[in-house]
Amino acid sequence: RGMGGNSMKNVILSLVSLAVLLALAMAASTSAFAAEASTNWEDGYITVEGYGVAPANARTAGQARAMARRAAQMDAYRNIAEAVQGVNVDGETTVEEAMVTSDVIRTKVSALVKGARIVSEHAESDGSYVVTMRAPLYGIGSVADAVFSEPHQKVDFPAPTTKAGTVIPEVQSVPATSTQPAPVGQAVGNYTGLIVDCRGLGLKAVMSPRVKNQYGEVVYGIMNVDPDWVIAHGMAAYTTDRSRAARAGSNPLVVKAISVEGFQANPVLSVDDANRILVENAATGFLNKTNVVFLR
Repeated sequence: RGMGGNSMKNVILSLVSLAVLLALAMAASTSAFAAEASTNWEDGYITVEGYGVAPANARTAGQARAMARRAAQMDAYRNIAEAVQGVNVDGETTVEEAMVTSDVIRTKVSALVKGARIVSEHAESDGSYVVTMRAPLYGIGSVADAVFSEPHQKVDFPAPTTKAGTVIPEVQSVPATSTQPAPVGQAVGNYTGLIVDCRGLGLKAVMSPRVKNQYGEVVYGIMNVDPDWVIAHGMAAYTTDRSRAARAGSNPLVVKAISVEGFQANPVLSVDDANRILVENAATGFLNKTNVVFLR
């Protein structure tokens, strides 16, 4: 017996719904992958490529080239929009998710995408065209400018903690000029920046990371830094190469994270290392200048 009209409609609606869900899941996955693949956290920009081919009905070689170039530009704009929206604001929120809750962020992201800069372009031997486009992570008109568009209230860095708790095996700081532990409560290093070694822990790069001690107390976060400075410079640089940690200056304080939390976005330090950072920062202010590098 044939399937009734209502039953057939239900099957079709179910198939359409399934197709939509699969498309959304694939888009979300593609967006996250595109953001990770195209975001240079060391140098502070997002770079994508767009590809275009001329339609078969192009009348001349010149028209074909112009139409291929236009198609490549449009593809690059789509790709950069996808990459920007996939950037992680923190461990839980992407730019795309932040856009849903803020008209200001949505407007600024739209302007950022429209203002993306073409850095190179060329025609291929087969007549196709390639456009390379770039958008900044930091500065006016950047991703940071969009996601941090609502200024936060700056608060002072916390004092070193005296809280007692579970003893975790000590992870010593690495002073640049001495192999001896630094005196408690005394700044000795004249440090220019901070390097947090998170290698092997699966740290995820985000716009707004937080460094915490083993008790969950925030040692360094966006609330501690001037909003304009955050937009101009970002909270930290990420690299896999210790030799590319120039942001931390010539005499960085180096500590080893004991874990990461907050969906792999926030390094966790021993209390001793967290306290050493706060003491040294009080002397030279490297955290205020966001001279921070995460090794991952």
